[in-house]
Amino acid sequence: MEGMDHLAHERNRTEFDVDAMKIVWAGSRHAFELSDRMARLVASDPAFRKDDRTRLGRKELFKNTLRKAAHAWKRILELRLTGPCVITEEEAGQLRNFMDEPSFTDLHWGMFVPAIKGQGTDEQQQKWLPLAYKMQIIGCYAQTELGHGSNVQGLETTATFDPDTDEFVIHSPTLTSSKWWPGGLGKISTHAIVYARLITNGQEHGVHGFIVQLRSLDDHMPLPGITIGDIGMKFGNGAYNTMDNGVLKFDHIRIPRNQMLMRVLQVTREGKCVQSNVPRQLIYGTMVFVRQTIVADASTALSRAVCIATRYSAVRRQFGSQDGGMETQVIDYKTQQSRLFPLLASAYAFRFVGEWLKWLYTDVTQRLQAKDFSTLPEAHACTAGLKSLTTAATADAIEECRKLCGGHGYLCASGLPELFAVYVPACTYEGDNVVLLLQVARFLMKTVSQLDSGKKPVGTTAYLGRVQDLLRCCCDVQRDEDWLKPGVVLEAFEARSTRMCVACAKNLSKFENPEDGFAELSADLVEAAVAHCQLIVVSKRKGEPDLTPATARGESDHHNKDEGFIDKLQQDIPGKGVKQQLQNLYYIYVLNLVHKYLGDFLSTGCITPKQASLANDQLRSLYSQIRPNAIALVDAFNYTDHYLGSVLGRSDGNVYPKLYEEAWKDPLNDSVVPDGYHEYVHPMLKQQLRNARL
Repeated sequence: MEGMDHLAHERNRTEFDVDAMKIVWAGSRHAFELSDRMARLVASDPAFRKDDRTRLGRKELFKNTLRKAAHAWKRILELRLTGPCVITEEEAGQLRNFMDEPSFTDLHWGMFVPAIKGQGTDEQQQKWLPLAYKMQIIGCYAQTELGHGSNVQGLETTATFDPDTDEFVIHSPTLTSSKWWPGGLGKISTHAIVYARLITNGQEHGVHGFIVQLRSLDDHMPLPGITIGDIGMKFGNGAYNTMDNGVLKFDHIRIPRNQMLMRVLQVTREGKCVQSNVPRQLIYGTMVFVRQTIVADASTALSRAVCIATRYSAVRRQFGSQDGGMETQVIDYKTQQSRLFPLLASAYAFRFVGEWLKWLYTDVTQRLQAKDFSTLPEAHACTAGLKSLTTAATADAIEECRKLCGGHGYLCASGLPELFAVYVPACTYEGDNVVLLLQVARFLMKTVSQLDSGKKPVGTTAYLGRVQDLLRCCCDVQRDEDWLKPGVVLEAFEARSTRMCVACAKNLSKFENPEDGFAELSADLVEAAVAHCQLIVVSKRKGEPDLTPATARGESDHHNKDEGFIDKLQQDIPGKGVKQQLQNLYYIYVLNLVHKYLGDFLSTGCITPKQASLANDQLRSLYSQIRPNAIALVDAFNYTDHYLGSVLGRSDGNVYPKLYEEAWKDPLNDSVVPDGYHEYVHPMLKQQLRNARL
């Protein structure tokens, strides 16, 4: 029935203040009010309609995306959200986010502009950023090539300096040197940050970025010497096919010398390479920022999938009817809870570790500006690992949510197939997940090897400084409720990670050539890296505490950026019952990891089989405590039905009439008798009838 809340009975069972939880989820009241305002603005605008997206052909889909991007820019201008001001950038970003459609603007604002800000000189920023802020040029980030992705040093595109003309010659010497995948490149971008091998006076100087114009600003045609186009259809209906991922080849394209991004390394008129007084490490700040954004996006994508699956699990009823009564809600089955509730807990856990990464980005940036590089290797490993951990878990979780919705989850109308198709590239872009974990493993092995020298581990590896204690300790859980003690949980996860790292280090030491050992033991090293990254989410501590007030560090104090999940549980949290729900979610996240990775915990001797059994007992108890609050916990995400884009996840629970209604919108139902029937099926039927008479 229209206008009726079919989930009202669920919401009436809630044991906590949902509005207060919305603030916790958003990070601050300011963040909540901003996102709520922008979400409603987009949802109420018919121009941002997206329910027909999966039914459109590629050309129509792409044109529709261009229309929406242009309309979004029009609204941004009308609302005066342009310019370098932090607040207006944040609001404009939220508006584009809630448009919920991958487009060329994502790469323009998310990669092109930050690259110029992070790697360009003051003069270059003054020239190019005003044009980019006004969208008078549209940029993309052209790094990945047909033959090389993760191995950036293997890129083949060349940028050779010509001292006679004071220009760089950009060239694609092989087919595999073609730029391949950059979003926005295929059909729209006028400019690109192109990464190429710098060559001056016959010598190579590594890979650097160059601002290259690709298309005419008059008629949008490719400039001479440039071959450019779209790489073709990608996985899924709608999904990432709204983005013009491109291919690009250069045939000796010339650009002025001052279009090399020269904040760190400068090339003189004579072709000499001169290191600037800006430390090269400063560009890592941009990398930390991008990976922090990816972790935040993981929590958003996961929470959307969980919201859909949770609401539909409460609506759907199957079996269990007694004497003609109502069937059992699917969400009441323990098998459903044991699959669904850990994903709900993961969404909250990833949200909070994402908030902590915002603090880390601020901390790294301030340290780099002060030429303090001491925490940079640890920050690099931490962000690489969390990017890998959260994106892999989220991709798997979206697919699990689809299965939790049964057959209807396979319909495009559920929103889950498209959400999955849009999200899974995150496992590959900005660093293949396995490659990133191997980078984390290298850092961990180096940290372990330096323990005997007295070098103190920092940040998220500080626990390795207690290696002897963690190798000897025994878990003292005797009852299932003992698993609800933070100290017990942290020690178990620290001991597991420590013992796996030390075991890998010992095995590596048996090889004469460390690289041979690293290759042979790479699978074990990846598992050790995963254990370390899970510990970060579980423990989230800053390492060495900075007791300077936030305001004295130049930070706003409207929310605590340095808090992880467990940190939040150590303080008072406003709102009736909010803290209790967060505690329940935290321990579901933790104990589900113990259950899922039980082999690690048992084989390293961190816990006993009996203690593992007690963890499962506590987990079942926690599911029962979460059950009456499940709908309210996903309501706290504060997603509009437009943003969620799912008939199954409708906030009013009115699923079946809307699903039936949605079916009739398919173009296949435009006619009762389908095209092709008279041409192909009718003759076949007549042939069968004639055969039957013989």
